[in-house]
Amino acid sequence: MLYPWNPLASKYTGPAFMPFEDLHEYCGIFGIFGHPEAANLAYLGLYALQHRGQEAAGIVSTDGKTLHSHRAMGLVADVFDEDVLKTLPGSAAIGHVRYSTAGSSVLRNSQPIIAEFARAIGKDGNGRKADYGAVAVSHNGNLTNAGPLRQELEANGAIFQSTVDSEVILHLLARSKESTLIAKIADALPRVEGAYSLLFLTESALVAVRDPYGFRPLVIGDLDGRTVLASETCALDLIRAKYVREVEPGEVIIVDEKGMRSEKPFAPAPKRPCVFELIYFARPDSNAFSHNVYESRRAMGARLAKRHPVKADVIVPVPDSGVPAAIGYAQESGTPFHLGLIRNHYVGRTFIEPQQSIRDFGVKLKLNTVRHLIEGKRVVLVDDSIVRGTTSRKLVTLLREQGAKEVHMRIACPPTTNPCFYGIATPTKEELIASKMTVDQIRDYLAADSLGYLDVEDMLGTLEDKNFCTSCFTGNYVVPPVDPAAAGRMGS
Repeated sequence: MLYPWNPLASKYTGPAFMPFEDLHEYCGIFGIFGHPEAANLAYLGLYALQHRGQEAAGIVSTDGKTLHSHRAMGLVADVFDEDVLKTLPGSAAIGHVRYSTAGSSVLRNSQPIIAEFARAIGKDGNGRKADYGAVAVSHNGNLTNAGPLRQELEANGAIFQSTVDSEVILHLLARSKESTLIAKIADALPRVEGAYSLLFLTESALVAVRDPYGFRPLVIGDLDGRTVLASETCALDLIRAKYVREVEPGEVIIVDEKGMRSEKPFAPAPKRPCVFELIYFARPDSNAFSHNVYESRRAMGARLAKRHPVKADVIVPVPDSGVPAAIGYAQESGTPFHLGLIRNHYVGRTFIEPQQSIRDFGVKLKLNTVRHLIEGKRVVLVDDSIVRGTTSRKLVTLLREQGAKEVHMRIACPPTTNPCFYGIATPTKEELIASKMTVDQIRDYLAADSLGYLDVEDMLGTLEDKNFCTSCFTGNYVVPPVDPAAAGRMGS
């Protein structure tokens, strides 16, 4: 083999890879209009969306006259308490949880971002006066041409307060000559490229926008006649709001004292929702892009068992995201399913490692085996994806140390060969193991007895939908980044 693994020496003799880093969603957004406890409900909505971002959280509310804001680094439960929520009065609010790319985890990059616009009085299409001063925005996604737009704006005198691409949108809105916020949105957003699900809040209105491709999810809910908007339906469930529908790709939803209305001011584009929302990012109790997330993952696992069967004694998921696929694999194969790996849910992003090194300390801190379920068994280890491969390799080693007779790795998606530029924090192409190795070479690197992936056709076949974005598997980008080396560094 080109990249051999020597099980006797326990030493991999191929190229070195950087330490494992999970794929991360850049953020989650939530908004509500017309409820006297808007900030409290936004807090709960963000709590449900915590999996989409763990580095910073923020809420902006309006009492009809002023926007009130609180943002801080940390988890939702640490950022907000009863006293803080009392400083966010009003009947409308938007919120944001954020995961940042390397080097940009600072408070000034947290959201929602607020901008003060020069007030302009005008008439919209219905003859109403428009008076927009402060505007707040929450953004889920990534703009592929943010760098050139920022350079252009700075050359014309714009002063940026953050390094996030979301601020580019605010500057474009501020420079629009249109007199109403909706007209400004219709004027400014065609200039940006890439993925955006947006929530805007003014003193008197809540506005939602989804890009024409529909890369990132955004749903509408109803709470006793009040409009709710969220990245995922699990946030609606927590506050007992009823799911209404998705915000359609290219749609603008306006919510104010006159109710909710819809406009479609952008040129149509082919629908390309992100398939990784169903594979990994969305909570399994959510619906995304009209698909039940849990059932989608279970179906992928079942299809995986058909395509890559193996004689085994036990199916073991990599918790937590690998569980539904492993259940599907076990059901289809008729092999017992067991939680042979137990996850420690109380591990933060930093920890103190003992001075005398413990091999694979980081993995062991997060995952431990149930030895009697593993020892002497032929194990199928099921995960949602492999990124760099480092953690998968350590898990295979861990199972062998616990007495596994065989370890077969099964992955419920195709090999991840390309980075995402539409709102997912991924390693560079050079750091993705599948971009440099064949499946057989990856198997040897992992020291697994066998390795099987779903292919793109099988994955889409389980969803009965061919319209998903699969660029991370195929390299076929529907919106090519202007600067591939920089596009992912300004994520919202």
